Amino acid sequence: MTLVKWNESRNGRYPRVFGTSLSPVFNELFDDFFGGRSLSGALASKAPAVNVSEDKDSYRVELAAPGLKKEDFKLNVEDNLLSISVEKKEEKDEKENGYTRREFNYTNFSRSFTLPETVNTESIKAVYKDGILEIDLPKKEEEKTKNRVIDIS
Repeated sequence: MTLVKWNESRNGRYPRVFGTSLSPVFNELFDDFFGGRSLSGALASKAPAVNVSEDKDSYRVELAAPGLKKEDFKLNVEDNLLSISVEKKEEKDEKENGYTRREFNYTNFSRSFTLPETVNTESIKAVYKDGILEIDLPKKEEEKTKNRVIDIS
């Protein structure tokens, strides 16, 4: 069986007129009204994209999360489960020409990864730079095999 990602607009969640979904039309209206922030974009809560790579010495997790600060992240390792979470609240008041515009933003997400037994959880390091959270997961030093001669009696 093949799994296919659900596409709401393609699979009929939005009404169709003349063969096209109304969702883009509504998003355009909300973009104009809300100053470029579509309703679907403002309400959607998505976990950011993640790259996972491996070399001979370590694993690397790269998480794309622009617009955040390193203080917004919480990283935790428990029983070989790496958890990454973010919670950020922001409020802004603007008063101009007798109008008051108050905006607030709330961002949250969490991702968890089961780590292989070969990861040295005591040496994990993380850096947040240019909108990318990079987590370095070094591998444990493998025990060197000892060669032993066994006497036959």
